Formats: sequence, structure tokens, C-alpha cells
Amino acid sequence: MAKRRANGEGSIRKRADGRWEGRYTVGYDPETGKQKFKNVLGKSQSEVKEKLKAAIEESKDIDLIKAEEYTVGQWMDVWFENCAKLKVRPSSHQTYKGYIENHIKPYIGSIPLNQLTSLDLQKLYKKLLNNGRVERKESKEQPKGLSAKTVRNINQVISSAMEFAKSQKLIRNNPTDGCSLPKAEHKEMQTLSAEQLSAFFTEAKESGVYEFYYIALATGLRRGELLGLKWQDIDFENGILHIHRQVSRIDGEVVEAPLKTKNSYRNVAIGADAVEILKAQKEKMQSDYVFPSPTGGPISPDSVLHMLHRVLNRAGLPKVRFHDLRHTFATLALQNGVDVKTVSGMLGHYSAGFTLDIYAHVTTTAQKQAANTMDSVLSLAVPS
Repeated sequence: MAKRRANGEGSIRKRADGRWEGRYTVGYDPETGKQKFKNVLGKSQSEVKEKLKAAIEESKDIDLIKAEEYTVGQWMDVWFENCAKLKVRPSSHQTYKGYIENHIKPYIGSIPLNQLTSLDLQKLYKKLLNNGRVERKESKEQPKGLSAKTVRNINQVISSAMEFAKSQKLIRNNPTDGCSLPKAEHKEMQTLSAEQLSAFFTEAKESGVYEFYYIALATGLRRGELLGLKWQDIDFENGILHIHRQVSRIDGEVVEAPLKTKNSYRNVAIGADAVEILKAQKEKMQSDYVFPSPTGGPISPDSVLHMLHRVLNRAGLPKVRFHDLRHTFATLALQNGVDVKTVSGMLGHYSAGFTLDIYAHVTTTAQKQAANTMDSVLSLAVPS
């Protein structure tokens, strides 16, 4: 009986066309049981020897037969179902799936997994930056290219999938490691001033949404957290909101979901005015939710944003994101003497240092005011 050649063994021969060929084993076909080979070619025996040695060394780290089963697109599906769905929040599933179906598969999905290179990815990112936006009605007036931040997010998704492929011995190196990524642009924070808030609240009352936006600006809650608030979460006697859940749109449905991070599970104090506003709101509601939809269920996060823009437009105020109401809360609190650690806890940030990084401009102004105050105090003590 012929000896079965072990994986990685190789041989060299001169072909009829004058070139040298090195052949090496990469395993056995799971269906036929027959040995499978790969080859390298060169102009000289010494060249092939070097190539063969490198190929055999590489084959020790990779299951070449299994690797050939997947294209990039097929592997992204495998990774999404078996890894991403377990590791990322349900609210992110649709985003990840959109990246895969709209941006990754159309451009590089047909490339064999073990042949994907950093250059392939570099070309992909360039295309996405120039012309990557999916054609939809709501995106007609927007730029055709994706933002640098979105391209960086797509790279992260691909990188995670490739790291999983490495762990399964399907590829030796992660091709995203060699990529140059576009620099993420800094999105300028926008806040409403105290004067603008007067006009905003006037219009919010006219539009019947005053209570919602007052609580948003009094607490700095994220949009989903505010929508997920239920009456059982409110301690009226002590003026405390217990933040336990958020409302998100997942796979097209508006549902309750876990909070963003473990620090997001928190208690937020509210003032006497906010307590009275919530008591008045409770008398009008027949729902478990503090701010329900007309049918009593949770409100779509998208409709809340549209509502905000209508109020701002009618009040003659600049268009801001819902998240900018959170920035407004933090900025006003810091400007009026609330310490960073307290603001950080109310926002649900993981550390006061993170909050300080975001609102450094506010605290710098406060420090200058403190320095001027100290100048005044000390000047009185200096003998003339």
C-alpha cells in the first residue's frame, strides 16, 4: 500500500516547458478522500525551492482546503450570523447587515476569502468615499460619498470578520492591518443657548410636546432612554428617574432594547419643576410609557427627530440633532457650576475624564472665570 504523504510535504521537478515546479500537499478532499496538492512555479530550481519552503510554512498555519470554500461575501454572512449577532447590541444588527449587503458584498463579495488583499480594501474605501451612498429618496440631497466615519466603521466590521477567519485558520494575516483609513472629521457640537431655549419651549408648548422636550433638556437622557421611560421607573417622592431600558428600531420594528453600556443603567435626579411636569403628564396618559405613541406603545425614534426639527423650524431656530439637546444639558449644567463628575454620572458616561474630553471647551471657560475670581480675591490681600 502506497504511503500517504503528510500535509506540507513537497517535491520539485522540471517541467516540459522548461520551468521548475514545486508541489506540496495541503490535505485530503473531504468527499473523495483523495490527496490535494498546490504548486509554485519558477525559472530556476533555487527559486522554486525558496517559494516551496515559504508555501509549506504558510500552509502549516492555514486550512487551505477549508479556506477555498468561502468568498469574502460568504464569510461575512457566516461571521455575522455566528459572531456579530452575539457580540453587538441588537440595535446594531441592522447597521452591520446594511454595511455587508450595501457596501461590502457588491464590491468585494466575490473575491476568494484567502485572496483578499489590503489593496482590494483600499480601492473599496476610495470608492465608498467618492460614491458609496445607497440611492434612497431621503438621501437625494446628500453627498454621494460615505462619510469618513462610516468608512472607518465598515473597515472595523471587515477587520472583525477577518480576525475570526484567522482564528479558524482560513487566512494567515488580516488584510485590514495594512490599510490607510480616512481621518474622521470632527462634528461640531451644537447647543441651544438660554435665550434660544425660551423660543424653543414656547413653540414646544404650541405643538403639544413641551413635556417631552423639557424632560430631555432637564436630564440629558439619550433619545432611546427617554422613549423607554415608564411610570414604574419614576420615584416621584424623591425625584429620581431609574433608567433601565431604551426604545430602538431593530429590523424595521420599534422595540424595547438593552441600554448602550453598563454605565447607562443609572438613576438620574430631577428637580421639583420636572416632577410636577411629569405628574401632569401622568394624568393625561393611559399607557405604561411616559411618552407613548398615539396607540399607547413606544414612539419611533425617527418620528421624535422629525418632531424636533418641526419645532425648531417654527421657532426660527437652527436645525440641531436630538443628541445636541443632550449636549445642551451638559453645557448649561457645567456653565452653571455643576461639577464634571456629577454631570458624567447623569449622562451615563463611563468616566468623568471622558466627559471632560467632550466638554473641555466649557470647563476651560469656567477655569478662566475661576482664575479671574482668584485674581480679585488675592488682589485684596496684597498690601498696596
